[in-house]
Amino acid sequence: MARPRRSQDTRRLLVEEGAAEFLTNGYHGTGIKQILDKVGVPKGSFYNYFDSKESFGRAIIEHHSVCVQRNLTEAFGAEPDPVSGLRAFFGRLMDDFVAADFTGGCLIANLGGELEGSELLRESLSVAWRAWRDRVAEQLVQAQRLGMIRADIEAVELADLLLESWEGAVIRMKMERTLAPLHKCLDRLLGDYFLP
Repeated sequence: MARPRRSQDTRRLLVEEGAAEFLTNGYHGTGIKQILDKVGVPKGSFYNYFDSKESFGRAIIEHHSVCVQRNLTEAFGAEPDPVSGLRAFFGRLMDDFVAADFTGGCLIANLGGELEGSELLRESLSVAWRAWRDRVAEQLVQAQRLGMIRADIEAVELADLLLESWEGAVIRMKMERTLAPLHKCLDRLLGDYFLP
């Protein structure tokens, strides 16, 4: 019996809905059936698109990483200098957090805390994190060349510090339901410690 033809639109909808559910309920708290029901796909059809829930998770992480890269490009391209570009990017994330009523947070960080048992997903998360970090580091290198950011510490190390601090601030934001930890993170790093 021939397998039904796959639709890229259906696959995209599954990934997008899966990302929303993983962000809300986590990997282990999300059932494939609830995603299929929301997208209107029969249960047996899932395996026409993905080999397993783990491969589905990898596709969601890759999709999220592409979205982050697109958002970085948009934010960086719309600002007059690298530091303003970084602030614009993080400002857009803060707008999203407010719109989501301080729930969800960061898919990469959320899944990173949940999926240490899956080597495939751990590796996918690591690749996504490095892609994000490397784009932030590129922006910091430009800022260093302009004398806007200290140059005595490598940009990659500063980018790691910024993103790791940001993720901790996101956790606190979710607990306290306020953007104050995020503003403090950016102000203390971009507006103080990172200065020349």
